Amino acid sequence: QVQLQESGGGSVQTGGSLTLSCVVSGLSVNKCLGWFRQAPGPGRKEGAYIDRYGSPSYDNPVKGRFIISKDGANNGLNLQMKSLSPPDTAMYYCAADRLVLGYCVPHGRTWGQGTQVTVSS
Repeated sequence: QVQLQESGGGSVQTGGSLTLSCVVSGLSVNKCLGWFRQAPGPGRKEGAYIDRYGSPSYDNPVKGRFIISKDGANNGLNLQMKSLSPPDTAMYYCAADRLVLGYCVPHGRTWGQGTQVTVSS
């Protein structure tokens, strides 16, 4: 069973930085993993993702400011965030998809409990 445990959230001022960490257990691959937060609009999430090739991708609101990376030593997934502003305030969730026949399958995605990030002006 896949389990995800996030840490690293907190409160920062505008312009500050934070690094979130996610420990991944029960999963032997380091692809199809991501960090997400709630986006405007019902049911939408935005963030960063490591695809089936192991390559990162970013949604526009975080592109250029966030970096998603794998932590091989701790079987984890990190999210470095910089130039934070109040719109970045959210609960951030680590997520894992199944890798099936070489494709990431989001159906049945596993979510962590989340870690809160609060950015004050």
